[in-house]
Amino acid sequence: MRIARDGTWFYMGTPIGRPELVRLFSTILRKDDDRYVLVTPVEKVGITVDDAPFVAVDFRVAGKGPEQTLTFVTNLGDEAVAGPDHPIRVERDPETGEPSPYILIRAKLEALIDRKSFYRLVEVGERAEHEGERWFGVRSSGVFFPIIPADELP
Repeated sequence: MRIARDGTWFYMGTPIGRPELVRLFSTILRKDDDRYVLVTPVEKVGITVDDAPFVAVDFRVAGKGPEQTLTFVTNLGDEAVAGPDHPIRVERDPETGEPSPYILIRAKLEALIDRKSFYRLVEVGERAEHEGERWFGVRSSGVFFPIIPADELP
């Protein structure tokens, strides 16, 4: 099995077309060290994940300022409120500088935040101090999540 970067699940090179089956598989997905596995009471089967096992396809904003919360929804219907238990992180491509934002969904399993949601995140972002430096980022559940150093913004 394989999960593509866009969140499509494949079996023997063919996309799994039944959303219910994909959802079922996602409930037994686990990350052990640097390896993804499907775990049943009988066996543990390795699975290839191109980037992240889930894609955050939308989010809701509630409140403002320090009390603001961002609730993300994945392509499989999981929800996670960004905060201490569900941090947002951004990796940047060393050659292009292009960001790849992620949110932790559950126990070492992250969702890649899709492009449209990332653009919306930027709309609710702010500049703030983080670890002694000025950053642009977002707040949720009382936590500031840095996206890019503020001096790199126009």
